Amino acid sequence: MKFTTEHEWLDPSGDDVAVGITDHAASELGDIVFVELPEVGASVSKGDEVVAIDSTKAASGITTPIDGVITAVNEELADTPESVNADAMGTWFFRIDPTDPAQLDELMDEAAYRAMIG
Repeated sequence: MKFTTEHEWLDPSGDDVAVGITDHAASELGDIVFVELPEVGASVSKGDEVVAIDSTKAASGITTPIDGVITAVNEELADTPESVNADAMGTWFFRIDPTDPAQLDELMDEAAYRAMIG
């Protein structure tokens, strides 16, 4: 697992990389009531906002932490966005095929992320 300073997690263990938000991000957002996902097949660049999230506390988004092509989206989130609050670390938003896998090396490991959030 890799982590970003924007409280996203990345799981590069498959053929592509699953992306979600951390427990810390989910608790800061409060109850998530709406999720807008990217289009499968979209080419995205690091820093592009690709997911819109509305919660009881704020509107937020997920920016892609790496360059690549969106290979899948978690369609279940359209009907059950609250599932992110129930299991943030087990709920992915989208999967991405990285165009530059070396960008993953720039991200934090779990120990560094935990140190950052204190």
